Amino acid sequence: MIFIVTSFLKNQPMKIKSAVFMRGLKGDNEILNDGIPQVAFIGRSNVGKSSLINSLTGVKGLARTSSLPGLTQELNIFKINNSHYFVDLPGYGFAKIGRGRVDALHDLISWYLFESQHNPKVVLIIDAEVGPTKDDLATLKVLEDSGKEIVVVANKIDKVKKTQYLNQMKKIAELIGPHKIIAYSSKDKKGMGELSDEVLKKD
Repeated sequence: MIFIVTSFLKNQPMKIKSAVFMRGLKGDNEILNDGIPQVAFIGRSNVGKSSLINSLTGVKGLARTSSLPGLTQELNIFKINNSHYFVDLPGYGFAKIGRGRVDALHDLISWYLFESQHNPKVVLIIDAEVGPTKDDLATLKVLEDSGKEIVVVANKIDKVKKTQYLNQMKKIAELIGPHKIIAYSSKDKKGMGELSDEVLKKD
């Protein structure tokens, strides 16, 4: 009986037991250099990135959400289980902010992901209903070329009609290529266990 219980527990999803906002950064900081594994969350503006982080951590309001694209304008750092950092990156695409600010955010993202010494696992969030946009695919290509470990999340899967689900996921997989794709819904709590396992595991 002990053996059965132990085996069962080993198969349980990794759980997020604590999540704390640390700070927002606009450049390098000692917090990024303390050896704790980093997981970066990136996606186009208004793809539901903040809602995903809130639902995944179970902390309402941890990451700020808004109907106005472009709210996140820093690298927002969250400490998870005292073992990982989640790094919430600014959204890309149609952020309703000035051109100069868009360029500054692009430079910040590029520095963190491709020019700094940091090498985070990257969670690329796409809209499951819309599918990968040109911006999504361009971002994916740059991440691939730089050798990043990538997890693709098809977010807002609850908005896809059940009759279209399999075909839509097939289309997404064909465009994304050989990357792990996790179907996710903050509303229905779908994919939470799978995504937490993926981002918290230590390679």
